[in-house]
Amino acid sequence: MSEVYITKIAKFLPNEAIDNDDLEVYLGTVNGKPSKSKAIVLRNNGIKNRYYALTREGVPTHTNAEMAALSVRALFGDNPEELKKVDLLACATSSPDQLMPSHAVMVHGELPETGAIEVVSPSGVCCAGMHAFRYAWMSVKLGEKKHAVCAASERLTPVLKSDNFEDEVTRLASLEKNPVLAFEKDFLRWMLSDGAGAFYVEDKPNAEGISLRVEWLEAVSFANQLEPCMYMGSDKRSDGSLKSYKDYSAQELIDGSVMSIKQDVKLLGSNIVNLGVDRMIAVLQEKGVGTSDIDYFLPHLSSYFFESKIADYLKLRDFELTPEKWFTNLRTKGNVGAASIYLMLEELFHSGRLKKGDRILISVPESSRFSYVYGYLTVV
Repeated sequence: MSEVYITKIAKFLPNEAIDNDDLEVYLGTVNGKPSKSKAIVLRNNGIKNRYYALTREGVPTHTNAEMAALSVRALFGDNPEELKKVDLLACATSSPDQLMPSHAVMVHGELPETGAIEVVSPSGVCCAGMHAFRYAWMSVKLGEKKHAVCAASERLTPVLKSDNFEDEVTRLASLEKNPVLAFEKDFLRWMLSDGAGAFYVEDKPNAEGISLRVEWLEAVSFANQLEPCMYMGSDKRSDGSLKSYKDYSAQELIDGSVMSIKQDVKLLGSNIVNLGVDRMIAVLQEKGVGTSDIDYFLPHLSSYFFESKIADYLKLRDFELTPEKWFTNLRTKGNVGAASIYLMLEELFHSGRLKKGDRILISVPESSRFSYVYGYLTVV
């Protein structure tokens, strides 16, 4: 089989960076009152800046597909003719602009130069971007493709805006209940960001400069053991199953803000770290990779709250990764879901820090129903 290399990495971040003081300027206040959870969430997640694909007035500036396509175009910079060589496009997101057609074909529609090629659209949440990467990697490794592009993007701000919750708040107030949204709905408003990233995946490394050889990618799901934790377009029943938006009336969708993103934070906290770290260590042991074989550790974090939890659990498992090996840009780029790992690797790739022979461990968790993808790369 062919060796596989990431030869180019690019990103697209919409508009200017937004600091925490301006979040409710963009997203609005619910029931005319500042969020009670905002300060708590921001203190824990450690995010200082993020990007929104909308103006201060709430007007959209980009579609999800447009951002993904712009990140793909950025791979080739001043040489757009290179787009004609692309023979596979795999694009992922947890926030497509529509249920049909698929996200990836919408991105393809923004890239007419690529011609008629294979297009794949993995679904999912944070792991979806890694699944797109894995499909591109396998296609090149098998010799089926030679110039694959994978991309991941998110545009979640439209569902984070306060007007999506006003009707529910009004209904709760009329029932003389607490007119503050459940923490499971509100806290995600201060966690998420928009943007896109892309990899160029080929069977040969760059003639000049560095490339990243993909040694392996491993994925696992624990959905057979655990109920859904994060969900959208559904609501959770008492038995842990989900009731689909298709089974609600139009008014019920509004009354319960069913199309908002929800998270079972108790289920998250008791499972996300130990499941992911245990599986990662098991995979590394199977592959014969020890702590001395890792120069950079890139964990996708939804919040810096989990950084110390992961570090402590790694130490408990006698697999300590010292602080200088960790690399994340959550603080400055925000949590961009499926695109986060692309933005992290893009920043490290262009930082000037990497030298040939360095080895990079990637770890991407997905709390939606507890899935994980791990990757191991070598700088060549």
